Amino acid sequence: MSDLSASLWVLCTLSAIVPGWTQQTTPPTSHSNPNSGLKFRLAGFPRKHNEGRIEVFYNQEWGTICDDDFTMENAHILCRHLGFTEATGWTHSAKYGKGIGRIWLDNVICSGSEKSIADCTSRGWGSTDCTHEEDAGVICKDERIPGYVEPNTIETEQRQLEEVRLRPVITSAKNRLPIHEGILEIKYRDTWEQVCDVGWTPANSLVVCGMLGFPSEKKFNKNFYKSSASQEPKKKELKNGNRLYLERQKPSFRLHSVKCGGTEVHLSLCPLEFYKVNSTDSCQDGSPVVISCTVGPAFVGHGAPAQAAIKKKKVSQQQREGLIRLKGGARPGEGRVEVLKKGEWGTVCDDRWDVQAASVVCRQLGFGSAKEALTGARMGQGMGQIHMNEVRCTGKEDSLFDCQYKNITQEDCKHSEDASVKCNIPYMGYENTIRLHGGRSQHEGRVEVLWGPRGQERWGLVCGEGWGSREANVVCQQLGLGFVSSALQETWYWDSSNMTDMIMSGVRCSGTEMSLQQCTHHRAVSCKNTGSRHAAGVICSETASDLILHAPLVQETAYIEDRPLHMLYCAAEENCLSSSARNANWPYGHRRLLRFSSQIHNIGRADFRPKAGRHSWVWHECHGHYHSMDIFTHYDLLTANGTKVAEGHKASFCLEDTECQELVSKRYECANFGEQGITVGCWDLYRHDIDCQWIDITDVKPGNYILQVVINPNFEVAESDFTNNAMKCNCKYDGHRIWIHNCHIGDALSDEENKKFEQYRGQLNNQIL
Repeated sequence: MSDLSASLWVLCTLSAIVPGWTQQTTPPTSHSNPNSGLKFRLAGFPRKHNEGRIEVFYNQEWGTICDDDFTMENAHILCRHLGFTEATGWTHSAKYGKGIGRIWLDNVICSGSEKSIADCTSRGWGSTDCTHEEDAGVICKDERIPGYVEPNTIETEQRQLEEVRLRPVITSAKNRLPIHEGILEIKYRDTWEQVCDVGWTPANSLVVCGMLGFPSEKKFNKNFYKSSASQEPKKKELKNGNRLYLERQKPSFRLHSVKCGGTEVHLSLCPLEFYKVNSTDSCQDGSPVVISCTVGPAFVGHGAPAQAAIKKKKVSQQQREGLIRLKGGARPGEGRVEVLKKGEWGTVCDDRWDVQAASVVCRQLGFGSAKEALTGARMGQGMGQIHMNEVRCTGKEDSLFDCQYKNITQEDCKHSEDASVKCNIPYMGYENTIRLHGGRSQHEGRVEVLWGPRGQERWGLVCGEGWGSREANVVCQQLGLGFVSSALQETWYWDSSNMTDMIMSGVRCSGTEMSLQQCTHHRAVSCKNTGSRHAAGVICSETASDLILHAPLVQETAYIEDRPLHMLYCAAEENCLSSSARNANWPYGHRRLLRFSSQIHNIGRADFRPKAGRHSWVWHECHGHYHSMDIFTHYDLLTANGTKVAEGHKASFCLEDTECQELVSKRYECANFGEQGITVGCWDLYRHDIDCQWIDITDVKPGNYILQVVINPNFEVAESDFTNNAMKCNCKYDGHRIWIHNCHIGDALSDEENKKFEQYRGQLNNQIL
């Protein structure tokens, strides 16, 4: 490794010759020079200078350490090798990315008193059954061992990039977020320093833009920055009325000779070199690097100007975005990857899924490069088709469909292997305009917002009237606290503060907003119950449930039954019949019922539990059971234009785990007044032959209709995704028979296919295709 190496490692060398291997469980196998010095370094991304994947230099080759049997004692010893006083944690499963080359150590067990990792027991150097997916990492306390000296003067310098930023040059851009153009600066020992632009390429800019949450770099007016750099120390008035706030000062260069390929997800992965401290010949004939990035569509208009380049590419961008989406994520730019194929949405299998493929997804959606490529359905399991497997991308593709991949077969993958991503997104500062107060932890409290005309903003409360899960979920995501667990309309039981003014009321969110201030609300505050006790509050959680109906089962089980009235007394008591049933000649006659089974899956990351505790469940004597939710599902029969012609509803008299996926255990059972809920990976089955599992169609005329089933229709219980709670089917009724077909979840088809569905004119014969 040369003095001005392109790597970014924190490197140190043992000060003493490594002792013999008497405490190892097996001797080293093929290493001829066991008395050579060991070296250690931290690697990977994203990371700070005191954390990373641990790598060891042995027998003239760098390698990693497997996480099997890894403990804090191991981490303490390794951090001391690196010159830190102790470890504060360790990581497994290649959190900082997978290494390359050898895996030198496996099953390392240290007591904590050893002076060297070589003194700990292990399988021996080079003996392992691990893969690089099991590479261990360490997090060291940011405190150096007193008197610790690294092996050479070059390596004692901080040789990593902890943070980068763009520093805007124009006053009007200083307070406008996101900052997408400016002078590139890197953080070094609590100061910000510049990068020399000699040899700087667009590929380098692309990598930086990706780190900052932007999909691409773009051209800018270089003459403007050259002229501003040559100005006298006074500020310069520009033609457009903006002012330079950057006064002339001598740049402090830290980095040069950056040579990215453009596919790297972090600047630290590119070859580059550092200047020596106080170097007098830094960046001769050069200037600080300036970068301009393209703002993704999701962030245009939220502080960023609507750029001409965005407008020109809007159509093609929308076309690319229309082929891919993220579901189940707690924050913008993260979620389960779903792609559109032949008009139907499906997931991507995680076989060979990596950060290059994840970055293609992120940029395709208008975000930056990927922070993480997640496997194992970390963002919840999808339903329906799995469209892609073994996706291999170079990182330069415009679309995931441009990458190499295999078509899926049922034997290849299951939804437990759905791939997910976490993307870099621009810093918007939304978390600075909202806060929680009075709760028992940082994840709960009374909502306080910063609101008012520009320059006259003040903190105040939000009226609790009409406050629901969707509004609360926006708050939790805005604060980076995950999903909503509970939306509270009264907060009298939390500690009060000096804040008493209601400054926002009538808040209504769709759930896609990035901040509460983007939701609709009253122009003037109108709140019946004022005071802090009636202010809106939230309880947030890192995970949430996600219910979805198994559409094919509805289609398979639907039928018509003419049920005698004398068998419907209990159903009438629970309002499961249409209003005309009140005028029927009880107990004579019958009601015509459209019956079907409902199988409701929880594909989220938390169990679905009723909003009310068992102490407030309602006992129904007629059916002999408790209702934990008054309305759990709505059943509707609609005309093509959406007019309701018949309806039904189902109270959750028994939410339980009927069946579960392999290796998932049931947790909820209604027997003996047991706890109710649906476990992640399980489903609750409401059979077609139980009361109220129907729509009363006695008064419905023959015709073409749409059958619609909506789970959790009033959003009583928070979920990670409400867009998949509705299911629709085409329905043809001739007065005697009924045909149900084309059943699908509301968001399972493309917009085009959904339009065709809504315009469906009915079957021309009795052959259902």
